Amino acid sequence: MTQDTAVPTARRVPSRYRADPDWSDRAAALLRLTAGPGARPSSDEVVALKAGLLRRDEPAAELVRAVRVDRSVTMKQIRTALEHGTDASTPAAVREFFDHLAPRPSWVRDDLLERGARACRCLGVDGLRVLGLGSLLGGYRTAAALEPLVRTGRLTGEEGQRRLNETTAWWLAVTAPGGLEPGAEGWRLSVHVRVMHAFVNDQLEQAPDWDWDLRGVPINQYDQASTLGVFSTSFLLHARLFGHRISRRDSEAVMHLWSYVGWLMGVDEAWLPRTERIGRRLLYQFLAGDPGPDENSRLLAASLIDSVDAGPGSALRRRIERERTLSIATGLLGPAAMGDLALPKRPPWFTLWRCLVNLPLSQLLTRVPGTDRITVRRGNASIERECRRIFDADGPSAHGVAPL
Repeated sequence: MTQDTAVPTARRVPSRYRADPDWSDRAAALLRLTAGPGARPSSDEVVALKAGLLRRDEPAAELVRAVRVDRSVTMKQIRTALEHGTDASTPAAVREFFDHLAPRPSWVRDDLLERGARACRCLGVDGLRVLGLGSLLGGYRTAAALEPLVRTGRLTGEEGQRRLNETTAWWLAVTAPGGLEPGAEGWRLSVHVRVMHAFVNDQLEQAPDWDWDLRGVPINQYDQASTLGVFSTSFLLHARLFGHRISRRDSEAVMHLWSYVGWLMGVDEAWLPRTERIGRRLLYQFLAGDPGPDENSRLLAASLIDSVDAGPGSALRRRIERERTLSIATGLLGPAAMGDLALPKRPPWFTLWRCLVNLPLSQLLTRVPGTDRITVRRGNASIERECRRIFDADGPSAHGVAPL
């Protein structure tokens, strides 16, 4: 499923790349330290990064063209293939797309997928906190990929909360036992997101006011790979700030899991974060090329934090939850990122408290043989409690996800 890496000759390199090198170098400084020696991209890698801004997910784009241009495929037929697979009656364009996904890459290992999912679930509710306030909120710090999200109109107000719920449901499905088996919920949701991204990308490419010279392809390979790094590499780094010990084998398995998720979602194999070291290097290079925050960044960040005010409980409970949320965000992202997002800074008391609680327990349970079931059971129980607190009866749970 490797795609053509050539830069379209009709387009220039988007001016957003390294638009504010002072900001991007400052924002990526800590990542550069974690990435180790040789983190800076070579001249060939810089060429590839720039080219990634002008490349889309071509297999998914072909499927969209079959729907919108050729009129040879309907959305119902795509949904049927997602739910039940393909057969002789499936249109050729749909069958071709799913034929790419049917044989898994030779490097995919079921034991690593299972271990990676288990390692994510062992984090319990802290995993959900990292997902929302590390991965999602941290991704808003740069304006790189936000314009397509804002144009969908689904990331502010009630729609913003719904999108957060859907992201949580997807994460729970991906990390469920067997969640990435072909046709399983995590597999189907990942492919569904890929197809929806392709439809949004096609719509924006046709928009007369899309700024190609500034942004390049609306949903491009660069931003897709960078977002994958937020859910994999950044996720592990933030989990450690909560005091969780991530063993080398668990780190390898988590990165393997998300590399396969990235492959399912159309990320180029060259940019799959196959190991944490590779992931840190890639994430540094992406952030070092990103533009700084813009109004979209601040709008989406405020919407995510404000969603706490719409949560359950009394006004006092919501106020306490808001303060805790701001403390977590400051602890995970740092004061500079909070300033970039125009969010109030708070002492990272909650992150420090979780670290003090988790550090000795995590060190003990992850080193004693035979404790895997205990940690998974504890993790799922805390996730279940958090899902019941936040979501209504139709929301996701620790053991399954409701239809979206």
